[in-house]
Amino acid sequence: MAGSVRVTRYQFTAAGVSAGERVIPQETPVAIVHDAATYAVMMATPADLEDFVLGFSLTEGVIASLADVREIEIVEAGAGVEARLWLAPGRSAPLAERRRRLAGPTGCGLCGIESLEEAVRPLGLVTQAGPVVGYDEVMAAMAALAGAQTLGRETRAVHGAGFWRPAEGLVALREDVGRHNALDKLAGALARQGEAADNGIVLLTSRVSVEMVQKTAAMGVCVLVAVSAPTALAVHMAEEAGITLIAVARADGFEVFTHFNRVAGMMENGQQLLKGRGSHV
Repeated sequence: MAGSVRVTRYQFTAAGVSAGERVIPQETPVAIVHDAATYAVMMATPADLEDFVLGFSLTEGVIASLADVREIEIVEAGAGVEARLWLAPGRSAPLAERRRRLAGPTGCGLCGIESLEEAVRPLGLVTQAGPVVGYDEVMAAMAALAGAQTLGRETRAVHGAGFWRPAEGLVALREDVGRHNALDKLAGALARQGEAADNGIVLLTSRVSVEMVQKTAAMGVCVLVAVSAPTALAVHMAEEAGITLIAVARADGFEVFTHFNRVAGMMENGQQLLKGRGSHV
């Protein structure tokens, strides 16, 4: 299925009304199916669905690595699409403990979660190391992300998630109508390509909610950069997980919320500002 479609629209301006066309993104129900049982149903852009089901399964903790997967199959089914993932022998028991059916909005909500405690579960420390990034690199990464968003330029209606590695540039990019979906697709793409994620940066065109931090942590990435602001819980979770959270990344700069030791120049220039305040280091 195509990721976008061309439709007729009528434009109203001060000069009058004109007919024309606009490219808009496709949105379809996608059932995430593990071993023939539906785990979740998400509204998503029907592109890169192999990456989506794999990345979703990784970031939701259904599988630990590509080695847990026996087969992936994408099947058009009635009103939507089934993204079928068959688990390797021995992986069915952990899945059975979390399985439930869920119909959610556009890639939002906490899937397969059955308690409030699990929704805000503590995150383990991602890594003590990770890349150190500077102002120029963050700005270059976000510019590259914007420039590579083909579907985004066509429709102005999708989110993007990219992976940037210092000295290499933009390694992978995925787009979707749902910001969670875009990040899941990115996670799946990196896994399928055999790319290590602990030495790079996740880039987002969206705000940073707690789920985005949780998924980034599940990928093993310790630097997250986003265009929009984070929620308070996202900042708390990023601090807890050891993730450097950079947000409000615009043309004139960005803001660092947690673990600024991975941002070049912050240790020298930021210490005086942080004296007498609670710091996130």
